[in-house]
Order: sequence, then C-alpha cells, then structure tokens
Amino acid sequence: MTADGAPGALLARHRAVLPSWLDLYYERPLELTHGVGRHVWDAEGNRYLDFFGGILTTMTAHALPEVTAAVTAQAGRILHTSTLYLSRPMVELAERIAALSGIPDARVFFTTSGTEANDAALLLATAYRRSNQILAMRNSYHGRSFSTVAVTGNRSWSPTSLSPLQTLYVHGGVRSRGPYAGLGDADHIAACVADLEDVLAQTAGGVAALIAEPVQGVGGFTSPPDGLYAAFREVLDRHGILWISDEVQTGWGRTGDHFWGWQAHAGNGPPDLLTFAKGIGNGMSLGGVVARAEVMDAMSAHSISTFGGSPITVAAGLANLTYLLDHDLQGNARRVGGLLLERLRAVAAGSDLVREVRGRGLMIGVELVRPGTDEPSAEAASLVVEAARERGLLVGKGGQGGACLRIAPPMTLNVAEAEEGAELLAGALTGARERLAFA
Repeated sequence: MTADGAPGALLARHRAVLPSWLDLYYERPLELTHGVGRHVWDAEGNRYLDFFGGILTTMTAHALPEVTAAVTAQAGRILHTSTLYLSRPMVELAERIAALSGIPDARVFFTTSGTEANDAALLLATAYRRSNQILAMRNSYHGRSFSTVAVTGNRSWSPTSLSPLQTLYVHGGVRSRGPYAGLGDADHIAACVADLEDVLAQTAGGVAALIAEPVQGVGGFTSPPDGLYAAFREVLDRHGILWISDEVQTGWGRTGDHFWGWQAHAGNGPPDLLTFAKGIGNGMSLGGVVARAEVMDAMSAHSISTFGGSPITVAAGLANLTYLLDHDLQGNARRVGGLLLERLRAVAAGSDLVREVRGRGLMIGVELVRPGTDEPSAEAASLVVEAARERGLLVGKGGQGGACLRIAPPMTLNVAEAEEGAELLAGALTGARERLAFA
C-alpha cells in the first residue's frame, strides 16, 4: 500500500501532473521507498534484488554509509554556493578525476547530469572547431536535451528531427547486427573505418567531433570490437576532428577490464574530451566533462554553473570515488561480472527467447527475440521484466525497440547475489515464455 492508502492512488496523481511521455516501468508501477546494499523495498513492503541501480546510478550500494556520512556532514555546513565562489570539495574532486582521466593537462567542468555533460562537450567541441558538424554512432543515445537528441542514433529516443547540429551517423556501435555483422573483428573494423572515410568524403570538411559510447547503454549494451575507436582516431587525427568519449554509463570501472571504456580502444591515447555522470554521485546529481586545457578553454564567453559541482554533490562524489578505489570495485566488477555473464549465458542456452547475452563487467545485455526468429521482441522483454519483478528482481530494458534486458547491479554485488539474480532471471524467462505460448 502507498501512503495514499491505495496502490493506484499515487499513479493517478502522477498521471494528472506529469508528462505522458515520462516512462514508467511495469503494469503496476513501483514506488521504491528505501534500499540497503543491493536491495530495495517498495511501498507495499516487497523486497527486490536491484540489478539496474536506478539506471546504472547507484554505483556502489544503496545507503552506502560513507556517502551518507559525507552528505550529512556537508549539509550541516552549507548546501549551496555556485561556481562564483571557490569550493574546496569541487577542486578536490576535479583534481582526482583529472588525474584518473588519462587526458594530459586536463580541466574538469561539473554538471548535474549526463545529458548536460554531453551538451557541454558538444558546445566545447563545436566552439573549438568552429563547426556544427558532428559524427555519431548508429544506435547511440547521449541524452534528452535539444543538442544531445540531435546526436542520438536511436529512433525510440529521438522525438524530433529538428537540430542545432548537422549529424552524420557511422557504423560500428553494434557488433552482431547490421551489414558488417558476419565479418571477423579485423574485417569489421576495416569496414567501419572505410564507412567513416566515405562519410567524411561527403562532407564540406571541418567536422567538429565524433561522440561515441564505448559500450552503448540505452542501445542495449552493445559494443564494437576492441580497437575500433583507435582505428577511427587515426582517421580523425588526419582531419583534426576531436573524439568525445561518452563515459556516462561505462566509467569508473564498471566494465571490469578497464577504468574507462575508451581504454579498450587506447591505441592512440585518451580521447580529447570525456563525459561522466550517473555512478560517480551514487544517486546525487553529478556529472561533468574532462578535456585538455586547449579545448576546455576555447570558450570566448563567460559562463558559470549554478548547480554543477555543488558542495553536497561533490562531497558525495568524493566519498563514493574513494570507496570505489579503496575497495577495488573495478576488480569486483571483473570477477563477479564475469561469473554473472557465464551464468546468464548458461541460462540463455535453454531459452528460445534469447538471441544473445553480451557485455563486460557488470554491464550485461540480454537480447530477446520472437521464438523461432531473429526478430527483436519488445513484447518478450516486457514480459520478462514483469516476471522478474514478480520474483523479486529488478532489471532494465533497452536496445532497438526495447527488446534487450539491461543488467547493471551496484558494483559491490557479491557472488551469492549474482547466483541468485541469474536463478531469478531463469525463472522469469520461463514464466515469460509460457505467457507468450498462452497468448
């Protein structure tokens, strides 16, 4: 029961005052009231194993004591100042992120979200290059603002064709579908590079930047072969084009093998700009851009941020980052994520709903299809998400048309919880298959 006295009362109030396009999961949407570790509870007292972390945002754990203590202590001092004043916590977090980024002579600008971080990166790149032409990946997602929608290559999340940018979409973000899916990795990379060269040959020149997610998040946790963006970088460098790595979902060690997603493509060094958000604040509104000074300082006008890098959000970020590094959560993502991926592939082997289980670390996609076909099935995904919720497991959705399950638990996930989650998902797949057969 909700505080309103009936499960549907809060939903009715939500629909009365909030936009119709604001997505809600589940036929009976959940009101989550509290969480601890990798678990959350709803207003009716049901407990769930959280395998989505508020869209990859609860990076370490729900109610992590170190973050809670940092936020409480900062709230007792001062909540807000703005960037018009010096901020010791903001400087300290910027120093740590600049050092971790791998970008030489790095500067950091804080924002309140990943959308705003990518928006700022696009502003910087177009100002630096004096061009509004942007390269983006097909099937990509970079945010909900006017400029980030303009570089999103996923029609499910592109509400308008109007754009302040001229966007050119290239191949490479999806390995197992599309015209190059049947090629080996080396040939796949070569084909994508040839496509990039061909696209650039059609432009008037002066493209500002390529923006790319090392692992596409909303796109269904798809990724190219390692080394693709290094190969792209050779082409970009010849043309003076900047590389923006969108690390909003892949950063901070979530992929296990690397601290940043770009490091799987590190042949020519770090990107020119790196964006981050989500997990660093562990639920607080914190994001940002890292760029080398030459690019960051190319802005010719004054600017500030009212809320970016606020004392309370960067206090949370500092505590969260310290915990992540001190407890080697990247290593945990690699070890436990590898186990979870293995278990999910074993589960999927027995289901004709599953086309592919992919990912790395604690960033795993399960692509679902209509049984007996290679056709992505959003219906199957919705049924599995519902069946998982009924069994006490929360997972996300994504991919083309919403046919992929997105699994990204907090990075403190332990082996027992990984085993439990895989078992619950196995039951959900079976339950969903039975409903499809009945339908």
